[in-house]
Amino acid sequence: MKTKSWTEIKDSVYGESGTQRRDELDRDFQSFRVGMLLREARKKKNLTQEELSQIIDKKRTYISRVENNGSNLTLKTLYDIVEKGLGGKVQISIKV
Repeated sequence: MKTKSWTEIKDSVYGESGTQRRDELDRDFQSFRVGMLLREARKKKNLTQEELSQIIDKKRTYISRVENNGSNLTLKTLYDIVEKGLGGKVQISIKV
């Protein structure tokens, strides 16, 4: 029995890259990944969600939602969290 790669599993369950269902999966994953990166950065700065929320003038529950999902995050808020709240820099790339 041959073991399937993660890409092969995604292709068989969600369709190949470029299909609507697969692209939605990939976007959802990237949103989740952004949330995880923000959580890791906050923890490296030894900040609680409450402390970060006070720095950027958002509610702690909002920080929690961003860290757990990353969706519905505006670029302005992303910059506020990373630059104002965590003292970092945002780097964005676009592929066409």
